[in-house]
Amino acid sequence: MSESKPARIAVVGSLNADVTLWVPKRPSPDETLHAERIAWFRGGKGANQAVAAARLGAEVVMVGRVGDDEQGQWLRSGLAAEGIDCRHVRSAPEPTGLAVITVDPDDVSIVVAAGANASLDTAGVQAASAQIAAADVLLLQGEVSADAARTAAEIARKHDALVVLNPAPYNDVAPAVLPLADVVIVNRAESEQLHAGRATVRLRPRAVLVETRGAAGCVVRTRDAQEASIGTQGSRSTTVPAPQVTVVDATGAGDAFAGAFAVAMASGASTLEAAQLAVRAGAWAVTVAGAQPSLPTMAQLHAASPAGAPTRAAP
Repeated sequence: MSESKPARIAVVGSLNADVTLWVPKRPSPDETLHAERIAWFRGGKGANQAVAAARLGAEVVMVGRVGDDEQGQWLRSGLAAEGIDCRHVRSAPEPTGLAVITVDPDDVSIVVAAGANASLDTAGVQAASAQIAAADVLLLQGEVSADAARTAAEIARKHDALVVLNPAPYNDVAPAVLPLADVVIVNRAESEQLHAGRATVRLRPRAVLVETRGAAGCVVRTRDAQEASIGTQGSRSTTVPAPQVTVVDATGAGDAFAGAFAVAMASGASTLEAAQLAVRAGAWAVTVAGAQPSLPTMAQLHAASPAGAPTRAAP
């Protein structure tokens, strides 16, 4: 990876206040559970990925909306403390977005209320067009409107910025942005949704699909021919293993992965080099509670044990 200048990352996405509850198990219908612990964290997939990129040395600009409330001020101040350009994180009349996260011994469940995030519109994105145009990579997720995400992707394409889409959650943002995305990062559930809809959504001819698989690392799929669909004949897949770690809280691991992947690509890394850095970032993130507190610095990743060598699968 080139180290001549910092990677420039633009993130158009969500900012949420996260309330995390640790529970002994998932509640059954009509069941009331007592949480073992409660904590508040700064979150939102967009903000998480912005922080992930900033901690890895990138120059980051964030585009999003918060409420004119204490939570909004808290989220904006957190981004500013990370050195992130927040000039396009503006207040909206709606309350700041909220995520309620339950962590049980087996998994994590999240319920999100969009709040102010839903008010980010085309005009709000166009106001940040100069910053998006100047970026090496644009990072998008599924927690703002399809119109806002599509507008950002169009600006990035026009100015040759790499478009990295993490369609989480998988919703109407995906068909709006997938035809413009250079890299698509999905987990296993999102991958199933993507392939179920591929008859109506066509990816770019040379788009790269990265499927994260938790403790098993990730699979990077590329196409050899324009007419080949990802995951079918004509595509190649490479598995990148992840370091083995003790899981404390999986919240934010996908955002750590996406942020690290974007920084690596913006710094001149190959797709596989980016995936190797990303699985290490994701593995680090699960060892710390909370989303943004778990996002590593480059020094922490260099000190950690690297992932194993990638393995290739023939077409």
